[in-house]
Amino acid sequence: MSRIRIILDCDPGTDDAFALMLAFAAPELEVLAVTVAGGNVGLEHTMPNALALTALAGSTVPVFAGADRPLLGAFTSETAVHGDDGLGGIRLPPGGAPAPGVAADAIRDLLRRADTPITLVGIGPATNLALVLMTEPALLPKVERIVLMSGAWAEGNATPAAEFNALSDPEALAVLVSCGRPVVFATLELTAQALATPAHLARLRAAGSGRCLQALCDIQATVPLSRRFDRKGAALHDPCAIAWLIRPDLFTTRDCHVEIDLGPGPGRGRTLFDRWGRLGKAANATVLETLNPQGFFDLLEERLARLP
Repeated sequence: MSRIRIILDCDPGTDDAFALMLAFAAPELEVLAVTVAGGNVGLEHTMPNALALTALAGSTVPVFAGADRPLLGAFTSETAVHGDDGLGGIRLPPGGAPAPGVAADAIRDLLRRADTPITLVGIGPATNLALVLMTEPALLPKVERIVLMSGAWAEGNATPAAEFNALSDPEALAVLVSCGRPVVFATLELTAQALATPAHLARLRAAGSGRCLQALCDIQATVPLSRRFDRKGAALHDPCAIAWLIRPDLFTTRDCHVEIDLGPGPGRGRTLFDRWGRLGKAANATVLETLNPQGFFDLLEERLARLP
């Protein structure tokens, strides 16, 4: 079986931690690089978090620092969910040094040298990925697809209109959806089906004794139970994007046209998914619509228990 070669762009972030570890634990994936932006918290926290998580997993994948702000304006941290440091205050052993260079440059270099196209996975603000495609569009044929945890076709979670990652840099997201390469979205409606309840967390903790699995459970235990789900649990957003690459059979999908609201008002960052083709425009995205929750949590338990 040929492995899917990915570059994982993230902003750790509690749920990013699960996504990173799931990617490292997946023999189906070859992680070429981890690139980091600010987002859930500032880059001064997301970068050390990414380095610490990578080292904890025993991975030698290079980790590159990227954007500390969106294309326009500034990132707004979500400390109520992720804590001031991004990992709920759970202290991990420090990781190694960042790889030299800037994330966008590193992605461009990997794409230029690639003999087969690479999948770009974005589970934070889309800034780093957009910078690559804006500055060197000739690299587009080297992009197999772009897989994002971003957006919502109904209500947002950062504003009534917008999901957090989409709102963090809507201009960057608009660059990705208009680039002409296949784009796959794991939206809030999809990630709501990956609802981590206290029972799920207890079962996950019991699945193994490795340091990675136990650290992830400690991190997730700090995440407040969401009022969006009647305090029954908290959605594991970002690992859904990785799970789709590993086990697409757990998902159903729909091709549709999507546009991003770039206006300055309360609709800014809204992802307008035309799921029923009412606009008559060609599809430019695939939306992950349903998830098998039991299969998803079984996958997490089985794969994360393999880590040290």
